[in-house]
Amino acid sequence: MTIKNSIDNNSTDNNRQTLATTAYPTQSIDWLTRLIGFDTVSRYSNLALIEDVQAYCEQLGLTVDLTFNEAKNKANLFVTVPAGANADEVNHGLVLSGHTDVVPVDGQEWTSEPFTATIRGDKLYGRGACDMKGFIACALTLLPQATKLSKNGQLHRPLHLALSFDEEVGCLGAPLILADLKARGITPDYCIVGEPTKMTMVVAHKGIAVYRCRVHGKSAHSSLTAQGVNAISYASRLIGYVDTLAEEISHRSDNDALFDVPYSTLSVGTIKGGTATNIVPNLCEFTFDYRNLPHMTQDDILAPIQAKVAELSAQMKARAPETGIELMQEESVPAMTDSDSAELQALIAALTGDGKRHKVAYATEGGQFTNSGIPTIICGPGSIEQAHKADEYVELSEIERCDGFLGKLLDSCTVN
Repeated sequence: MTIKNSIDNNSTDNNRQTLATTAYPTQSIDWLTRLIGFDTVSRYSNLALIEDVQAYCEQLGLTVDLTFNEAKNKANLFVTVPAGANADEVNHGLVLSGHTDVVPVDGQEWTSEPFTATIRGDKLYGRGACDMKGFIACALTLLPQATKLSKNGQLHRPLHLALSFDEEVGCLGAPLILADLKARGITPDYCIVGEPTKMTMVVAHKGIAVYRCRVHGKSAHSSLTAQGVNAISYASRLIGYVDTLAEEISHRSDNDALFDVPYSTLSVGTIKGGTATNIVPNLCEFTFDYRNLPHMTQDDILAPIQAKVAELSAQMKARAPETGIELMQEESVPAMTDSDSAELQALIAALTGDGKRHKVAYATEGGQFTNSGIPTIICGPGSIEQAHKADEYVELSEIERCDGFLGKLLDSCTVN
């Protein structure tokens, strides 16, 4: 990670920072600044952030539940603002969901420190600013008001906050939250995942499956190719087939034009193999991902790819029995459907004044919530186009809009 020379220290920018922070909701900006200060890149622990949020919630008198990964160095947090004494929906309610981990900054050129929130003009910069600590900041700002309403008996529907770990590396934390809720008999009515959508309503997204293919060949001197089995050559044949299959599924008659990419996709992402030009390579590995429309399954591409693997492996083994191809799945995140969320969509449309429904190619934890029977939509501040980049930012106006949206959402859970 490289930090470019910046002009942040001159008086003009200092004045712009002051104007920006006074023109927009300072509590959420303060929370976002605090959250960005925790380096929660997925390869590291998120416990410092989780413990900070836990202490804040407990100061409000709320009970916090944590679920840990196997190594006990990462945790999910789930906290409930209970409904009032006369509420009918004790174990139901609305979940606000966000992930605490962020992607690395390695090799990126940043204008300012990525883990120090910096306001320049009308934008707040920092790793996680839009993906997705901005939403978490707004949700945490909402908790004191929700708690006050709860204590006054005015909250007729519980408000839950779910913070997860390792979303960026396969959505590993959310299933633990969902298993814990099931064990405790908590069945939320709805869930809003605050991934960056520029505060528009996303009602469905694709699933993702990641595969690793390992081709085992047989080494030989490159002048004696008949004595070897070239792992790279056979890998290239399989990659060619994956590309052909990708083209075929892009022309299916059941594609969905409402998605930003209206068809399922296959994409080869990495490849490595060989040791020297004059050695027939005995190993080649590549990875590819499959992003499926909700009505399609992994079998739609896995079955034909497995058949091609078997065909190529048979050709290789005919030349050397110790050769062959392994196909392994590394990640799997389900698609999010809109089949059960009509009531939630109507609520969000009424609160935002925007009834337009969007469907997107990227995956979130929303699919895991819908698979657990919880109607879910995606709606949060910031743009996905800024996520994972150097100088990631969220516009301050987006934080203001999110605060307003969550305030209206809380009002919808309130008894006058």
